[in-house]
Amino acid sequence: MTILQTHNLTKIYNGKVIAVNGVNLSVPKGTVFGLLGPNGAGKTTTLKMMVGLQRPTAGWVEVFGQPMTPNAADLRQRIGYLPTNPSFPGHLTPVAYLDLVGQLYGIPKDERINRLASLIRAVGLLSAQSQPIKTFSTGMTTRLGIAASLINDPDLLIWDEPAAGLDPAGRKYTLDLIAELGKTKTIIFASHILSDIERVCDYVAIIYEGKIIFQGPMKQFKQAIRSNSVELELDGATVAMTRFFQRLQEIPEVATFSKTGSWVEISFQGSYPLASSLAKVLSEASAAGVEVLTIVSSRAQTEEAYLHFLEVDRSYGFLRASRDLPSVATGLQGSSDGGTDLS
Repeated sequence: MTILQTHNLTKIYNGKVIAVNGVNLSVPKGTVFGLLGPNGAGKTTTLKMMVGLQRPTAGWVEVFGQPMTPNAADLRQRIGYLPTNPSFPGHLTPVAYLDLVGQLYGIPKDERINRLASLIRAVGLLSAQSQPIKTFSTGMTTRLGIAASLINDPDLLIWDEPAAGLDPAGRKYTLDLIAELGKTKTIIFASHILSDIERVCDYVAIIYEGKIIFQGPMKQFKQAIRSNSVELELDGATVAMTRFFQRLQEIPEVATFSKTGSWVEISFQGSYPLASSLAKVLSEASAAGVEVLTIVSSRAQTEEAYLHFLEVDRSYGFLRASRDLPSVATGLQGSSDGGTDLS
């Protein structure tokens, strides 16, 4: 079942700046859906149109089977929205602000108080519950925004760069929370950080210059580059390393290998299973007296897939406007998420 769809969603600012260009997205219910793209790709504008905060220049958004418009308050009642770098009334405390948000949603007082108390504890703001929001750090403000997006117990969460500006501990907390909430809710979140998307998402869409250039399950995204290669971090005496590299040349499954510092990248023949090929390499490393410290496969493959889609889109230049490429939807030049709306 699809919980949100966009149909040729387009946003043009000032009659000349194309921020979003014919975006078609389909978000399955019960998934964590990542919108991945570099800064200025159109992520924020797309999310704002999803929640009715901006009117499309063309196309439309359908949420819960109904069209989303600026007047669709009944649909927004079921959505929790977190903008990038959220800003809140500085003089209020977290308790006062969440109580205000709960009132705006029409949540009864007893239920509202119980819910905000639980959320303040859940996002780790219990010790700061009486502090003015203006004294909060970036991480604390983001956590308050997360709590506010959950106050109405929404069916759908739409978060824009929820880990932006956070330290490693704050990023880990946010991603862990997304993974946990994804067990019971549908989540759409935008990020320019590939590793964040890879860690928690079931589905991913890549947006580049306002156009979707890939959309599908994370597994399909990783398989887009069928690269039978791994990187190994090695440790061993010079003699042992030399012996290992000599043995690599004798393994028929190994197509090529190259060494950079303590790392060696090994590409395997496509006709052999990756698992058995890697097992042979590891066995030879052990026999040669070389210790394998790290094995990197899926992460590098994901990065290659991401770069592949960007490069394919760039390489076709103006042909993007006249035809679609296999598995890659491309389009006209986009821009940043800012500007004055004169559409």
